[in-house]
Amino acid sequence: MKKIPKYVNRFIDHVASRLRLVLNTGRQGGLEMERMEKIEKKPIKITDTTLRDGHQSTLATRVRTEDMIPIAGELDKVGFHSVEVWGGATFDVTHRFLGEDPWDRVRVLKKLMPKTPFMMLLRGQNLVAYRNHPDDLVEVFVEKSAEVGIDIFRCFDAVNDERNFETAFKAIKRMGKHTQGTICYSLTERRMGGPVYNINYYLEKAKILQDMGADSLCIKDMGGLLAPYDAYELIKTLKKTIKIPIQLHTHYTSGMGSMTYLKAIEAGVDIIDTALAPFALRSSQPAAEPIVVALEGTPWDSKLDLGKLLKLGEYLESVAPKYRDFLDTTRMAVIDTGVLRHQIPGGMISNMVSQLKQQNALHRIDEVYAELPQTRKDLGYPPLVTPTSQIVGVQAVLNVLFGRYKMVSLETQDYVYGLYGRPPVPISDEIKKLVLKNYKRGKEPITCRPADLIEPEMEKAKKETEGLAKNVCDTLIYALYPKTGIEFLKWKYGLEPMPEKLKPRTLEDVQKEDEAITQAKSQVQKKTA
Repeated sequence: MKKIPKYVNRFIDHVASRLRLVLNTGRQGGLEMERMEKIEKKPIKITDTTLRDGHQSTLATRVRTEDMIPIAGELDKVGFHSVEVWGGATFDVTHRFLGEDPWDRVRVLKKLMPKTPFMMLLRGQNLVAYRNHPDDLVEVFVEKSAEVGIDIFRCFDAVNDERNFETAFKAIKRMGKHTQGTICYSLTERRMGGPVYNINYYLEKAKILQDMGADSLCIKDMGGLLAPYDAYELIKTLKKTIKIPIQLHTHYTSGMGSMTYLKAIEAGVDIIDTALAPFALRSSQPAAEPIVVALEGTPWDSKLDLGKLLKLGEYLESVAPKYRDFLDTTRMAVIDTGVLRHQIPGGMISNMVSQLKQQNALHRIDEVYAELPQTRKDLGYPPLVTPTSQIVGVQAVLNVLFGRYKMVSLETQDYVYGLYGRPPVPISDEIKKLVLKNYKRGKEPITCRPADLIEPEMEKAKKETEGLAKNVCDTLIYALYPKTGIEFLKWKYGLEPMPEKLKPRTLEDVQKEDEAITQAKSQVQKKTA
């Protein structure tokens, strides 16, 4: 009998070890399934963001109502917990850049989608604009939003100052609608923890919102910074602390979104936000389709029909070319890995770059990156979300270009004075003195709720739009956006022609453009041949 070569023995040993590994893995998988069978069934609820944050995050909020109408009926049949259709930048963009009445979008879609609850993102006392508004405006806006079809109001505040929710919460309750209190997720370290945004910070904020009457809580991770195991710890602890349902909202910016959702689901989160695949990923939400499949057969099975989701996605793909000019194609990657290091939102970076370009100082961008953490610390570690992200970014650039607080923006002065609310960490007397040195309102910051200082505006807005505004919704467009609101109302009622650039782009337009590009390329190739 021939002696078996050593290399053959090594090969057999290798195959045997791999088989043992497979068998052991199979046993572990079986044990895992057994453990899953013992877990109480809790189908995950999903909010679809396609018609709001999905296209706000990927296509600059440019998708028109006419392209939402064809799938509205089918979207209503999917079985989503809710659909986000309004709020955020939609109110601004629809009237300013699309020539559409923002109120009509909700009215039209509600008729086509009577079953699924409609959700909107409300910026607390900012409503759907960029400044704090008086209480009378907040009350009327919430009332009219509920009347046109909004069922769930997700209220957030840029500095997590719950005082900026007081009037909105009361108005939502009065209209019999669902109030979702929101905490903006933020960090000062690589992971959750540290002196500011630690687990206790979120627990205390959650308890306050529950006591204020919130029907549910949303953790709003606008930067995609919530790491999977931090999500598990946060949700697990929140579920032990509060009784109201918990919803998690994240963005795919850093690439962690889907992993974060899976760990949050295991920890007991009640609802997650996703978008349909064509408007998902990048700086949008994780895609619904793979999450639905990943959870099939588990205790968290959503029971949503993948076929219906794919069909809706096909439609979106068919109209997406109209909006391709708004899609960021400057990078190959669909995630921003830099966020994992510097934690700066993409919109904030683009604004800082623009500011430096105007000063011919783009070469100093690294100095700005180094200055940002210090400026943020000076200003009390606000979450980096609109508008505080822009306030911190602009001031960091000014600090680099002209010296620390030698030049101060009006918005920074307003913020330090307290007009945006109470920052997460008190601002030092030294910084207050530097920032408020020449401030017209005074050198001592306010301690009251910011809106307590704002005079009512609704009656004034009615008088200023008399003869133009036909109803309260028209008046609100003007009250929230005086300059562009007046322009829109003139277009709406035919007093001025709507600019050509605001008119819808068609697929035929896209086809002609493609043909022209192909022809131009062909001519160039002929010349160089």
